[in-house]
Amino acid sequence: MKLGFCGLGLMGAPMVRRLLAAGHQVKVWNRSAAKAEPLRELGAEVVATPREAATDVDGVLMCLFDAKAVEAVVFGPEGVAEARGLKWLADHSSIVPEATRRLAARLSEANGADWIDAPVSGGVPGVEAGTLAIMAGGNATHLDEAASAMRAYAGNVTHMGPSGAGQATKLCNQVFVVAAVAALAEALGFAQRNDIDLKLLAPALAGGWADSKPLQIFAPRMIDVPPTSIGALSTMLKDIDTVMSVAQQSGAPMPLTAHIQQTLRMASVMGLGEAELSAIVALTMPDRREAYLRQAGA
Repeated sequence: MKLGFCGLGLMGAPMVRRLLAAGHQVKVWNRSAAKAEPLRELGAEVVATPREAATDVDGVLMCLFDAKAVEAVVFGPEGVAEARGLKWLADHSSIVPEATRRLAARLSEANGADWIDAPVSGGVPGVEAGTLAIMAGGNATHLDEAASAMRAYAGNVTHMGPSGAGQATKLCNQVFVVAAVAALAEALGFAQRNDIDLKLLAPALAGGWADSKPLQIFAPRMIDVPPTSIGALSTMLKDIDTVMSVAQQSGAPMPLTAHIQQTLRMASVMGLGEAELSAIVALTMPDRREAYLRQAGA
């Protein structure tokens, strides 16, 4: 297909690489143009505005930081909403469900395009392996076509319901993940103080009820802190702040998530916001803090 892609950050750039490798023609736009140049060398067409990215294509995909960035790219000057003939837009950003519903209605009125909220789970490793889980919300008219593009980097695309349902599902995902990582950080701190070989913990629990992808991915990274991040702690804090806001509006009790929210905020105050989520272990294993500060570039 002919596709547009806006947002070439930690997730967006490898998504485009997968789309190009799958044979799609991709026009790319990013606020800082330098990030697009490596993709030009792989065959992407670099354009100057989001409107250009959304013109004469089958659909547009976006992966941006927050609702403010999404609104600016779609409805700002030279934005996606100014492109005529666009059939669908798939937004991989994680934003508030109500904001998605509002933006979807605006886009439909502006140029008739369907808005598919399509947040993802699986991180950079999932993109690179083509195994991301995508939770989609919105009108299903063009979902099959959009999904055929997204399967360049996704192993599972599920239509969860009307506009905003994909974003609400992603928030459920974040609750599961952050709880598992926070529990793992406490378990490793406990293990360190009780003469357990930390490197044996994840293998010892493999296949049991405590086993999980967060355990197998994050335990090694908490033990031997890598120099590069697979996703900022600050991004998870943003998502959990969103969870708590939506929970308050809907009356959902979330005492455990409220506690973890403050734990993440404490780690952020310690300077670990730009380190990856596994940096939460520095609260229970203080000897890891300096390594995570280096990872964060502090």
